[in-house]
Amino acid sequence: MNESQDCGNFSPDWPAPACVRAFCTTRQGGFSEAPWDSFNLADHVGDNRESVQLNRELLKKCLSLPAEPLWLTQVHGCEVASFDEKSTKVECDASVSFIPSQVCAVLTADCLPLLLCSKEGDRIAAVHAGWRGLAAGVIEKTIGRLTLEPHSLMAWLGPAIGQDRFEVGNEVRDIFMANNTGAEKAFIRNKNNRWLCDLYQLAKQRLKFLGVDAIYGGD
Repeated sequence: MNESQDCGNFSPDWPAPACVRAFCTTRQGGFSEAPWDSFNLADHVGDNRESVQLNRELLKKCLSLPAEPLWLTQVHGCEVASFDEKSTKVECDASVSFIPSQVCAVLTADCLPLLLCSKEGDRIAAVHAGWRGLAAGVIEKTIGRLTLEPHSLMAWLGPAIGQDRFEVGNEVRDIFMANNTGAEKAFIRNKNNRWLCDLYQLAKQRLKFLGVDAIYGGD
């Protein structure tokens, strides 16, 4: 992991083309006060908006971003934004770009951040993949918007809640069991007679079913 001295971040360990730069930020650095301390980039969680804006400016500066990221209004759905859309308040849970020097971004806490790029480096995507988005088809829809054969893509799965901490009921498991071949492997029954859910397993199953074979992270 390559730690920045200015703001908390690390670079994904994946063989993306040199023209594709990717980062995952942490809570370290920044201006937000508790309970959002300190490098909070979300403007919808009750944090001081000035602090969030300062954090976003710091992000752009310390990572030398070529442009302002397309910040999404995430709704745990499956809609996908692209840079030809004019709105700066886009209710989507993924974004794609075919344009050099554009920055896709998603915000996550427990949910899974998923990055996609073409092996040629000419197309990128960022996906906010919680269980609702996975069930709704956010991965499928994002890959569809990239308009490439899935085998020409690579994926990286970032930090998310672990299976030992993510308890769900029968209603969640049933959704995946009805739509995912092999979904039973992503659920373990616990002592409360509920299920521990593996978001990484569910995402990998979807990616592999679609034909994406270059999958990194999520170990």
